[in-house]
Amino acid sequence: MSRLITRRRFLIGSTLAASGLGLSGCDALVESDRTKSVLKIAEGLSMKTQRFLLDDNALAPEFSDADLSPVFRSNGTSMPDNPQYLDWMSRQFSTWRLGIGGLVERPSQVSLAQLKAMPSRTQITRHDCVEGWSAIGKWTGVPLGALLQFVGLKPEARYIVFHCADEYEKTLNGTGWYYESIDLVDALHPQTILAYAMNGRDLEVAHGAPLRLRVERQLGYKQAKYLTRIEALADLGHLYGGNGGFWEDRGYEWYAGI
Repeated sequence: MSRLITRRRFLIGSTLAASGLGLSGCDALVESDRTKSVLKIAEGLSMKTQRFLLDDNALAPEFSDADLSPVFRSNGTSMPDNPQYLDWMSRQFSTWRLGIGGLVERPSQVSLAQLKAMPSRTQITRHDCVEGWSAIGKWTGVPLGALLQFVGLKPEARYIVFHCADEYEKTLNGTGWYYESIDLVDALHPQTILAYAMNGRDLEVAHGAPLRLRVERQLGYKQAKYLTRIEALADLGHLYGGNGGFWEDRGYEWYAGI
């Protein structure tokens, strides 16, 4: 356990240091092609090393109810402001649907009630934010692997992309919508769930209602909130900035394993 916590702290600290380069007046360094290439190599080595050392199904630590944090901060958006989301919220998400498409055999639209009727998993895990704070919460939801089995992945699928209802950054070209992605190793991991409840209650808006991703072996910015659509893809290069996520398009690592 102590070795795992030390690794988490190291990764959070190193990510903060890397993201802080731009804040300390080193924008030219961060944006240089050479620096980007070095960071990409380091990221690839980190992922390969962790995947080599840990079994694909190795679990993140789980805790008890006694360990739940009295306060669990909201990360990122706390209230999406787009009209579609506000309409869903006004109807208690009864008209919301999760779209599932891309490289799947049976594209689907799934309601919140249907998700809640599926076999679920509850887990108490620690959320580690890249900003340097952590909190322990209890999450209940549908294992993503079971949902992907339900729709049937095509052989060429390699990544699962999560599209969200929050336009995190207002841009003229529409690149400010939050999105994230993971590969099939993490998508099929037993602790990767689409959570609709937190601490025994339906998700609050600030925590991603009606549905958010929990991929427990990665840092907090991977835990996409306000899910509207997921899709299976063979590559990520054509999406937005081409790096597989909102923050990744702005310099963060795609693989944020802890």
